[in-house]
Order: sequence, then C-alpha cells, then structure tokens
Amino acid sequence: MDVFHRDGADLSCGSEEVPVPVEGRTRPTFQYSPDNVQGPGCTVDPSEVTLPGCSCLSHSCCSESCSCLQTHGRAYDSTGALLDLSRTDSGYCSPVFECNTLCPCSDACSNRVVQRGLRLRLQVYGTRNRGWGVRTLQEIPRGTFVCEYAGEVIGFEEARRRQLAQRSEDNNYIIAVREHSGTGSVVETFVDPAQVGNVGRFLNHSCRPNLFMVPVRVHSVIPRLALFAGRDIDAREELTFDYSGGDSKQSPAELRSDATARASRTDGLRRKACHCGATNCTQFLPLDLAILS
Repeated sequence: MDVFHRDGADLSCGSEEVPVPVEGRTRPTFQYSPDNVQGPGCTVDPSEVTLPGCSCLSHSCCSESCSCLQTHGRAYDSTGALLDLSRTDSGYCSPVFECNTLCPCSDACSNRVVQRGLRLRLQVYGTRNRGWGVRTLQEIPRGTFVCEYAGEVIGFEEARRRQLAQRSEDNNYIIAVREHSGTGSVVETFVDPAQVGNVGRFLNHSCRPNLFMVPVRVHSVIPRLALFAGRDIDAREELTFDYSGGDSKQSPAELRSDATARASRTDGLRRKACHCGATNCTQFLPLDLAILS
C-alpha cells in the first residue's frame, strides 16, 4: 500500500543532512536509504571498508603527498566540483577514488565530496505525464555533485530475474553500470532502488539530460553511482539523466531508427515510450538487453 504523510514532509525521514520534501500526500512504499545496501547476488557488503587509505596528516590532501591522489589523480577542484567534465560530451570519465575512513585527513578534505551525501535542496513532485520527478530548489553550477543513485546492489542473475518478472506497467529502476579497464576487463554493477533507495530513484530519464553519472569509489570496491550537473541548472528545473549512460555517438535519426528496431526484440518485454520532450528524443526509454541474454 502507499504511505500517507503531510505535504512537504521529509521523504528521507531525517536520514539525509538536507530534508527532501515531497509535493503531494502519497508516495510509493519503499525504504529510504542514503547509501547502497547489499542485495541478492552481491558478494561484497558496500558498507565494508575494502580500499586502503592515505597517510596524510594535513587538513586537506594535496597531490604532491597524498597516495590516493597520486594513484588515481585529483577528481575535484577547490569548490568540490568535478574536474573531468568530458563525460558530458564523449560518454567517458576518469575513475574517481575519494579519501576514505582509513585516511587520517579531515572530513573537510577536498577529496571527500560524494561521501558527504546530499547537500542541495531537492524536491520530489508529480510530473504531468512521467510519474514522480525530482527538481532542484536552488541553482546548481556545472560539475556539482547532486545526489547518488543508491539502492540494493545485486548480482547479474538477480538483475535478470527481476527484469523478467516485471509487468508492462511496472517501473524499471535497475541501473547497470559497466566499467571498462585498460586490460580489457569489464566491471559490472547493478543497483535496484525499487524497494530500498534514496531520492535518486525518482529521477526521470531524458534524451537531453542535465545530470550525468560517474562511478565513485570511497570505502568499498563497489562504486557509488554519483550524479553530477552536466551544465548550470536553474532553480525549479527538473533533474534528469540518461538511463542508457549517454554513450552513443549516433545521430538522433539513427537513434530513433535503432530504438524502433530494438522495440520488436525485447524477449517479450514491451519497451516504454519516452516522454522527455527533447528534440533528440529516441521515442523509447532505454532497456538493457544484455541483462536479458
């Protein structure tokens, strides 16, 4: 059943540093969690500390002495904004590793951003034709960390089982992230916030989004799926990201043609129409067929 609460009440029930108000009196039943949790098929607890720390004793780490920054490179500028914004244009971003709980540097270290959690004023609200959505109540500069897409981290087989069990009217929350290393290996992470998740579960897809996703590792080898602003975002603007990852180099016409072709071969699953309204809209929401193979 649905949970009834006061209009504007904090969706996170105090688990976030900043309240997440809801415009409306009902919301789907789910457990709010600001962090990833271990789900079926996941062999590593996301809350377990599995990465080494630096030995910096300074208030904030610097590239000259910090082993975290020397190994993985500096990810953020002095304001906490992401330095590598090539992701917005090319579908690529450098891996991001933050200082963690084993590092003696302070909580104010410039290499600690995503782990600080939600810091922006966001609101969940009902859209005209796309169900729930999320909008910002303040301006967001380009490169700013906005929120995580947090939920149950599950294995491939569990992701496939859940995908196949979905009905045509169900929402698909499962995000599959594949990281390609220089050795040719691929690391897959599946996150499903349907039952346990955070404000990120309410973000809608857009074929021309204003957010982009970056896997960020903090304490665990399991990445946090962090969403950053791909451009300057105005207050009251809806926040969206590309469910497919936005890696395609095809033109809008090619994308529409390809999406139409894929619509007829989804192992019995009907692709959902996209209502993002972008001029480059592909007409269908992304569907990860690799999970179904």
